[in-house]
Amino acid sequence: MEQNKVEMLIATMGNKLPAEKLMLVRNQLEKLEDNKLPVIQSIQYKDPTTLLIISLFLGSLGVDRFMLGETGLGVAKLLTCGGMGIWTIIDWFTVMGRTREMNYTKFSQVAI
Repeated sequence: MEQNKVEMLIATMGNKLPAEKLMLVRNQLEKLEDNKLPVIQSIQYKDPTTLLIISLFLGSLGVDRFMLGETGLGVAKLLTCGGMGIWTIIDWFTVMGRTREMNYTKFSQVAI
């Protein structure tokens, strides 16, 4: 793929992917064929900041876990009222990292 297209994708997706894996993403994008570009751009990446806000307000109901596709943990969090608040507080600090990892997994499945 052309260097300017790689730079554009990194600029638009950079905040939604783990910072420590951006060089790996760049290398994968450079090796990628141009016909996969629309597929990469069409992936619905979750915004880590949005998930943090949802976790702050609705985390005790498990909404953040449901949005990440972790249905079983979402139900467990809902039934325990966020682990009596402890699980909710822990998720406030980890939800952004989990969101970025999930986005990277989505990217990797298409890029390979």
